[in-house]
Order: sequence, then C-alpha cells, then structure tokens
Amino acid sequence: MILILFAVFFFLLLISVPIGISISITSLIPYFLQPSFAASSGYIFRNLVSGIDSYVLLAIPLFILSGNLMAKGGISERIFNFFAYFIGNKTGGLPTAVIISCLFYGAISGSGPATVAAVGAMTIPYLTKLGYDQKFVVAMVATAGGLGVIIPPSIPFVAYGLSSGQSVGDLFIAGVFPGLLIGLCLIIYSYYHCRKHGEDKEKLEQAHHQLRAKGFFQLFKYSFFALLAPVIILGGIYGGIVTPTEAADISVVYAFVVSFFIYRSLKLTDLKEIFRDTIRSSVPMLMIASAATVFGRVLTLLQAPQNIAAAITGTISSPLLILLIINIFLLFVGMIMDAMSAILILTPIFLPIIIAIGMDPIHFGVIMVVNLAIGFVTPPVGVNLYVASTMFKLPITEVSRRALPFVGAFIFALLLITYIPAISLILIP
Repeated sequence: MILILFAVFFFLLLISVPIGISISITSLIPYFLQPSFAASSGYIFRNLVSGIDSYVLLAIPLFILSGNLMAKGGISERIFNFFAYFIGNKTGGLPTAVIISCLFYGAISGSGPATVAAVGAMTIPYLTKLGYDQKFVVAMVATAGGLGVIIPPSIPFVAYGLSSGQSVGDLFIAGVFPGLLIGLCLIIYSYYHCRKHGEDKEKLEQAHHQLRAKGFFQLFKYSFFALLAPVIILGGIYGGIVTPTEAADISVVYAFVVSFFIYRSLKLTDLKEIFRDTIRSSVPMLMIASAATVFGRVLTLLQAPQNIAAAITGTISSPLLILLIINIFLLFVGMIMDAMSAILILTPIFLPIIIAIGMDPIHFGVIMVVNLAIGFVTPPVGVNLYVASTMFKLPITEVSRRALPFVGAFIFALLLITYIPAISLILIP
C-alpha cells in the first residue's frame, strides 16, 4: 500500500497535477482500495479543513506580507549600501556585501525567491556596471538567496515545526549559526573568484568614494530601520517576549510603519498589488500544508514511518552512514519538489529514524532545511535560478553552470552542520 501511494503521488506530479491536489488524491487511495480503512473520504475532507486551523500556520502569510512590504519599500538597497560602505573597495568586497545583504534580507522575508528578487533587482545591475561578470553575479545572488530560508524567520522552519511538533522558536534560533556558516563559505568562494579573475579597481574606487561622500552618520540614518528589522524579530523570539506567530504580526506592523511613514517609499495605492502578491504566494502554501497534514495522518495509520525506520535502521547500523544517505536523498528531493511540500511529506517518515539513532529533532530540522535550500539552485525545480535568470534574460543552463562552485560551498557547509551538532544547537537554551 505504501509503495502504491508514492507511485500514484509521483505519477500525478509527472503529469503536472498541482502538488496540493496530488497529495489530496493520494490520501484517498487507501480508502478506495480498502473501504474499511479508517481514513474514509469524509475523514479526509474534514481534516483538509481542520489542517489549516493552526495558530503556527498564521506565521506563513504574515511573514510573506512583511517581506513584500519591505521589498516594495526598497529595504534591500539600504542594507546593501550600509555594508558596501565598509568593504566596497576591498577585494571581493561588493560580492561579500551582496551575500551579507541576502543574510539580512532573509531575516526579514523568510523566503528564498523573495530574497533573490529584492536583493538581485538592485545589486546585479550595479555590480555588472562596475565590471563584474553578469553570469557570476546572477549565480551568486541565486545561491545566496537560499539563505532566506535558513536565517530566521524561515517559512520552511515553520512547516517543519508544524509537522514535527518541535518549537518553531527553537528552530529559528538553531538556524542562526548554520546560516552564518553558509554565508561565510559563499563569501570565501566569492573572494577566491575575484582574486583569480580580477576586478576593475578604478570603477570600484570611484563607486566607493561616492558612497563614502554621503558620510557614515547619514548612511546609518538612511539604513537604521532596515537593519533594525531582524533585530526586533529575532530579539523578540529569542528573548521569549513573543511567539514566532506574534513576531510575524509585529514584522508586518513594523514593515508598514517604516515603509509608509519613515522611508515614505510606498503609497496606499501600492497595497493592492502587495496584498495580491501575498495571496498568490501564501494560498498555495496553505493548501499544501493542509493536504500534507492529512497525508501524514494517513501514513501514520498505515504505520509507514515505523516500517520505513525499522527497515533502514535494521539494514544500516552506522548513524553517520544513515545521515549521509538521508542527505543525498533530500538533495535529490530538493531538485524535484519545493521545500514546503518536501518537509511536510517527509518529516513524519524521517522523524522516527533520526530519533532511533539518537539525533536531536531540532538539529535534523536544520539539516533538512539546508538540504532543501540547495534545491532552490538545482534544476529542474531551482526556483531561485528561474527568478534570477528570468529577471536578466539569461539562459538557465548558463546560470546553473556558474552556480556550481557556490553549490559546492553550500554542500561543504551542509556536511559540517550535519556532523557537528553544536553548530545548530549551541544557542538552544
């Protein structure tokens, strides 16, 4: 029955049935094949409705709305200029400023594609004008955009917390050092590339001089509220003042106030488009979350997680090898499935395995999200690649090829995160 379920599910995906509908149809298969099965059609449909009746899930549309408000409000440009002020004239300085901007913007939006679109729209033309190879810069932004789902607040972490029963706040905190480590690995490769291929120092000095001419205090005033956003969100969660969902509420109010009344970069007429974009992004996610919750309950009734866990742990005795196999599998899944769906479907299956080998579920959540973040820049799905290549009309094959070294740096960081639990757990109280 379990094999039939997954065969039907992947067949529906192959013929381009939307993933939320594919999951829902697959959940009905056991009842159709065996009418006495506990998960009847009425059970399925009732749970599709109750599956989104979740306080935790409210954080997803709220963080998306907050990210859209800040994206339209030009927050990414202010963050980039602040860091470029200090390192813009150093070797690899501007690419480093781009990657750091992706880190900070990820702490605002919680979304990989949103980070690519917001940071890339301004930085890619700017760096190209200063002499950097456009394909290199596009590949760098597409890869660094993956940090948007690792640095908290992260929508995939919300999904994992919902599916595993773990604290979303703890998952957010656990993502801080892994995100910084991955960012550092990407920066090291960017520095190596710039050192090897050279930069137009004359143009860089001129651009840096123009930025310096504004003065530090003027630039700090210009960037202060953009830089303060992640501090408020993460500080509130880490300090135990607010829950992740309450932090999402605060981020929306903060983004609205900053964009409309402080920076005055948005008008009320912009709200219609912002709300439309938010609905388009969040409704499919909520549909998938609802369907995947039901699918997980069906798998539990079939005892699929326990059977799969017993089969793997009974065949392979080494926890290190089990983790390697899971990483390889998740890297493959990330190539063909979006992160939200993969987390909600696979978490109930993998959770008994990682508990059996003595791994902390919070640590595994970080490993899972990092694996699937790599999927943002690996075809055929590779959402970040499509966003970046479409924005600048570049062949996706060329961008993919130039992204390979960055992906290698990402995977190196993944291995460190997998086998050194302290990187993820050191901040957990």
